[in-house]
Amino acid sequence: MFLYIKALHIIFVVTWFAGLFYIVRLFVYYAETLDLPDNERKVLQPYLLKWQRLLWYGITFPSAIITAVLGISVWYSGYNFVTPQWLWVKLGLVVGLYAYHFMCHGVFLQQQKAVVRYSGYQLRIWNEVATVFLFGIVFLAVLKNTTSMLWGLLGLIGLMVVLFGGIWVYKRIRTGK
Repeated sequence: MFLYIKALHIIFVVTWFAGLFYIVRLFVYYAETLDLPDNERKVLQPYLLKWQRLLWYGITFPSAIITAVLGISVWYSGYNFVTPQWLWVKLGLVVGLYAYHFMCHGVFLQQQKAVVRYSGYQLRIWNEVATVFLFGIVFLAVLKNTTSMLWGLLGLIGLMVVLFGGIWVYKRIRTGK
C-alpha cells in the first residue's frame, strides 16, 4: 500500500507544479494585456481570468491539498514520523513552496479583481521561483543527503543565471533596446 500512496503523492506533486508554472504564465499574459489596445484587452482579459480560475480551483489548489495529505501519509507509512536530517531540509523547502503557492493565490485574487501590481517582467522572474523549489525538493528526495543537494543547488544557481539572462535578453528584444 505504501508504494501506491507514494506513487499518488508524486503524481499530485507533478500536477501541482504544472499548475504553479502555468498560473504564473497566465498572470504574465494578463499583466501584458494592459499594453494592448482597448478592443484587444476587452476580449482577452475575461478569457485569461476564466482560465486562471479553472486552473487554480480545478487543478492547482486541489493538487496542493492532495499532495499534503499524501505526503503526510508517506511520511507516516515510510518513516513513522521519524525524520532523517535530509527530510527536515526537504520539509523546509516544502513549507517554502506552500508559501509561494499562497503568494500566487494573492496575485490570483488581485487579478481576479482587475488589480495588476506586478509587471510581466516581474512575473516572469517570479515564475522561476518554483523551479528553485522543484530542484531542491527532487534532489533531496532522490539523493537523500544535504551535501548532494548543495551541489545541485550550485548547479541550479548557474541555471538561474542563465534563465534570468534569457529573461533580460527577451525583455530587451521585446522593447527594441
